[in-house]
Amino acid sequence: MSTITTTTPPRSAPSGAGLRGPVRVLVLQHRRALWTAGALALAGVVLLTASVWWNSGTADTYADTGCSYPDTSPRCLAALDDVLSHQAWLRDVLRYVGTAMMVLPAAIGVFVAGPMIGRELESGTYRLAWSQSVSPTRWLLAKLTVPAAITVVAVPVLSAVYAWCRTSPDTDRVAWYDTSAYAATGTLPTASALLAIAIGALAALLVRRTLLAMSITALAYGAVALTLGAVRSSLWPVRTVITPLNATPADLPGGTLFVGSGLMTGEQRLPGETCYQDPVPEVVDRCLADHHITGIYTDFHPASHFWPLQLVATGIVLVLAAAAVALAFRVLRRRHA
Repeated sequence: MSTITTTTPPRSAPSGAGLRGPVRVLVLQHRRALWTAGALALAGVVLLTASVWWNSGTADTYADTGCSYPDTSPRCLAALDDVLSHQAWLRDVLRYVGTAMMVLPAAIGVFVAGPMIGRELESGTYRLAWSQSVSPTRWLLAKLTVPAAITVVAVPVLSAVYAWCRTSPDTDRVAWYDTSAYAATGTLPTASALLAIAIGALAALLVRRTLLAMSITALAYGAVALTLGAVRSSLWPVRTVITPLNATPADLPGGTLFVGSGLMTGEQRLPGETCYQDPVPEVVDRCLADHHITGIYTDFHPASHFWPLQLVATGIVLVLAAAAVALAFRVLRRRHA
């Protein structure tokens, strides 16, 4: 008598695609918003590159005319005016796009706080996912992973395109320390978007109300951004130039972020207005002598300090983002253990 044995194939261990279900549902649920965001990003890239191409073509046309800047003939003046108008257009486009990049992290965070997490918590639809073998931790992880992955891929591309356009030839460049340009280039835009995602998730879990979570996210991220902007110049040591009192002030390097200046008396610093409040020269000279003023100091950040300032700010933002994520999971475990 033969015995028939049935072997059940061993189950494969869960792979790294364990979030495939929740992630797939999330992408399908918000596909319209994702397509809209992608279309807006593509429109921004097209606008930037087209503006640079248009500006470069005008500059090349002006160069082919053989005109030079001092030439005042009507033909050359008209060509020069065309070049300057195109440069002004590109400068405005760079400022508008830079401003949009400043607002982008807040917009991502508000979307996460509202439609992505807050709405589900407020309506109770999250229970459906949790009843289908999706744990609260995996549910929240999917809510964080999808926007974070898109951010890590898309925002650096936008920043790189913006940086290329800002430094392209024949461009009336926005200074590197300009608020819009600084917030749109380097590593800070990506880190800021990740922080906004973390704040949005934490706010939604704490208040469980869509509009309230969106408002808290916008306010909290705005407070962090404003604080970082206020202390930006102190995130890296400044360079200092000391000019003797009766000497001509030294010219600072091009693209310099001026931080501050004042009077030097030995090793001590005094405010610049200490002896210059009175318009009478004799009174000013007496004040300078009484305080033993030896020179004038000037603190500044050269263009080479862009990356140190960016990286320090990025590190601060990423630490805050990690803390917000950790707190979000802690709130989730406490309320839905």
